[in-house]
Amino acid sequence: MKSFSGQTLYKKAKKMIPGGTQLLSKRPEMFAPDIWPAYYSSSKGCRVWDLDNNEYIDMSIMAVGACILGYADEDVDKKVIEAIHKGVNNTLNSPAEVALAEKMLELHPWFDMVRYARSGGEAMSIAVRIARAKTRKEKVLFSGYHGWTDWYLSANLANESELDSQLMPGLDPAGVPQGLKGTAESFEFDNINDLKKVIAKESANIAAIVIEPARGYEPSKEYLQELKSISKEIGAILIFDEITSGFRMCPGGIHRRLGVNPDIAVFAKSLANGYPMSVIIGTEEVMQAAQNTFISSTNWTDAIGPSAALATMEKYINSKVDKHIIEIGDTVKRVWKKNAEKFNIDISISGLPSLASFSFNGPFVNELNSKFVIEMLNLGFLGFRQFKPSLAHTHDEIIKYDNAISYVFEKISNLNESEIKKIKAAHNGFHRLTKE
Repeated sequence: MKSFSGQTLYKKAKKMIPGGTQLLSKRPEMFAPDIWPAYYSSSKGCRVWDLDNNEYIDMSIMAVGACILGYADEDVDKKVIEAIHKGVNNTLNSPAEVALAEKMLELHPWFDMVRYARSGGEAMSIAVRIARAKTRKEKVLFSGYHGWTDWYLSANLANESELDSQLMPGLDPAGVPQGLKGTAESFEFDNINDLKKVIAKESANIAAIVIEPARGYEPSKEYLQELKSISKEIGAILIFDEITSGFRMCPGGIHRRLGVNPDIAVFAKSLANGYPMSVIIGTEEVMQAAQNTFISSTNWTDAIGPSAALATMEKYINSKVDKHIIEIGDTVKRVWKKNAEKFNIDISISGLPSLASFSFNGPFVNELNSKFVIEMLNLGFLGFRQFKPSLAHTHDEIIKYDNAISYVFEKISNLNESEIKKIKAAHNGFHRLTKE
């Protein structure tokens, strides 16, 4: 088995950085504890080199879905370098932010105004703040995962397991003021009756209804239409969190495909191919409420984010990236299905083709997740139970991946229980890590 210098550095990092990394989804324990290479020296296209110069084809999360064109895309980087040479921030404003507003509104003509931030979590907080400022109400009803900030984690103040079904189990809302208790409550995705039950408790104080319009699958148009109707009826702002779904199935928001327009939509991740950039976009009536509160930050004015987003969007549209990543994602899902059936491995396959995933069924799921990752590393792949395709992935990579999956699934199928129990299990949720 290979040894990885990244693990040595990671152990050092955990003594200085709580949790070791800035993003839970990039913690090595989420992949293969004590083995995942942890750090990169360089990356290009869909390839990553670790600190030991091992080369991998990235068939996993591609920067958690941020690099939709591939790593170090030359067209995007060129525009960013041009922006850097002009000065990324100064006393005046970058014209790129006006150009980006025009482009986003061109793609979403039912909206009128935008505000910017640099990450998804803070952009969602801005959207919720605007909704509360507009309605002068407090409570937020939500479905899905919406980030790390107080408004969202406050759901676990009233019920410590409220967020368990929203993709992130085991979260302790330590540090979230108790005064926020009861200001956020979840409902089941694509279940209008469940939403109505929640609304019945406190319909007069609901500021916003927040959902991810699609993640595991696209909901029915009727569901989204009823959400819109209900939000209007109770005077709440309908917010679509498109941080993950945006630009995965079409240019702009997935709600363009579904034909239902919210009051606000929020974008990040794939918007700027890895550069920090997020957009809150909405109707003028709602967005003007930003003027009634205070939403402002120095680093939201830099030129890099808007320049990267404009270049990414241009290449995305011209190269028909949506069609490419849907095709690649569908192919990978077929690879999983074919090889699982061939070696009699019980898995479940889910997700949009551009946000595909599989899971092992039965006992020892997390041990098998680790085993899969380890064997894929040995074959030169960053392999995981999720796959977020990019423009850089070609059918040549998929052929190699198919062969690797066949080899690894056969190996897994031959494991006995005692061998599986010896594997250090991958984490699948929030875990506190020691400094050791």
